[in-house]
Amino acid sequence: MESRITELEVKLAFQEDLLETLNLTVARQQRQIELLQEQMQALYQQLPAATGTAADGSVQEIPPHY
Repeated sequence: MESRITELEVKLAFQEDLLETLNLTVARQQRQIELLQEQMQALYQQLPAATGTAADGSVQEIPPHY
């Protein structure tokens, strides 16, 4: 009986460690997702200038020499 309790305690310790590791991984990934979303938003805001589309959504005329 004592060995079964010890075995369960060892398994519990490993599970707690794994859970903590997974929690830290998820938190790190969430921070990365938020950073990527901010970067995408910044790129999206630059997109109209790069495509010839005005901020209000209207298409700007391209000069004839292009």
